[in-house]
Amino acid sequence: MKLNVTNPHDQSTVGQLPISTKNQIKQTVKKAKEAFVDWRLTSVSQRVKYIKKYRELVKKNQSKIAKLISLEMGKPITQANDDVTFELGFLDYYIKNTSKFLADEVVLQETGGKKAGTFTVTFEPYGVCVCIAPWNFPLSMANSGVIPALLAGNTVILKPSEYTSLTQKMVIELLNQTGLPDGVANLLIGSGEVGEQLLDEPIDLAWFTGSTAVGQKIYKKCAEKFIKALLEMGGSSPGIVFADADLDNTLENLYWARYLNCGQVCTAVKRLYVQEPIFDQVVELFVERVMKMKIGDPLDSKTDIGPLVSKKQLKLLQTQVADALQKGAKVEIGGGQPSEKNLKNGNYFLPTILTKIKPSMRVITEEVFGPVLPIIPFKTEDEVIKMANNSEYGLSAEIYTKDIKKAQRMAKLLDVGTVAINTDNFFKPECPFGGYKKSGMGREYGEIGMREFSQVKLTAVVK
Repeated sequence: MKLNVTNPHDQSTVGQLPISTKNQIKQTVKKAKEAFVDWRLTSVSQRVKYIKKYRELVKKNQSKIAKLISLEMGKPITQANDDVTFELGFLDYYIKNTSKFLADEVVLQETGGKKAGTFTVTFEPYGVCVCIAPWNFPLSMANSGVIPALLAGNTVILKPSEYTSLTQKMVIELLNQTGLPDGVANLLIGSGEVGEQLLDEPIDLAWFTGSTAVGQKIYKKCAEKFIKALLEMGGSSPGIVFADADLDNTLENLYWARYLNCGQVCTAVKRLYVQEPIFDQVVELFVERVMKMKIGDPLDSKTDIGPLVSKKQLKLLQTQVADALQKGAKVEIGGGQPSEKNLKNGNYFLPTILTKIKPSMRVITEEVFGPVLPIIPFKTEDEVIKMANNSEYGLSAEIYTKDIKKAQRMAKLLDVGTVAINTDNFFKPECPFGGYKKSGMGREYGEIGMREFSQVKLTAVVK
């Protein structure tokens, strides 16, 4: 059986890969378990040296990786290249800080008497870590699981998204080019079925980024095995704009917060709440900004927005918009597919703004993974907090106002893992990232994220 990787721009075949068999899955887990015996004893400094070599290889192959990202998932080539550059910065952070994050910590030093002793916390690996990666940021999302897991001393099995397997296959290939011991970094190819079979094997830790529905299935399997699951799942992030906001800064930030990567971002602002005095003005200015957007071939350096990753995602988005229109929503711009002949075979959907929104519409109750933005008016702080929190998701939120004290007060009331005030730029390697409610559990990045891949042991020594 072969996995066919399709170009979402024109449905051409980018490449094919053999789908991993049940026996290959079993043998890969066995191999990873055997490799763990020695890998766990490898010093942190030596693990860091491997990742430093990996970083050099990623940099050397940047153009190839960026082009593969565009071909496989439709991300504009300029954004794909930015993704690789962005990830190099994250790798620099891991290289610089891992030894500090995983160093032994003396938490108590008692002196005098018969019970004088030293109490030390150490961070130890779990074992075989399965990483099931998404497709929207193929390199960085795969690295978000694989790299900290390896640095913490786990062996890794990566199951890429079926949509971006060629790019994510390179992650394991480049890692193994660093001279990693055999069996430390492994790859299995296939759809969700391969991931399910892999989770049934005797693994020790699961990391997943993707939809809430799939994350819940993974969590259930991990609960039955009584192993840890790190889950970054869906989001329907609210953006809140107050009447005193700096609109130039606000609109430019919100433009990227919704339409970057064709809106296929977990933290994208998917519900925009605007205070009534400036509601009409914001809608008008947003429409003007969207009109300047160029939709087209991802390999064209002038393209701002490419196709959705798959026909499945396109059909889902179409049904969500159709539901909104049937319930009375107004299309301010977009609302359907482009008419250009050179785009007719692609998974394209026009950047869209909707108003006259009702709470029951699917564009509010569901995660919308595409370039569609519903804009809703509000009057008071209390009202918008209730609307923003009325969601099963709790990944992130953005607030725009000149009154920082008000924004900080609201930040405490929002049921989300990240609140950005007057910015949409909060993905930093130093900053832990994760969600509340059905947006996930556990954290990525920073010291907190690194230690998620480690077990904590206390050793008490009394002399």
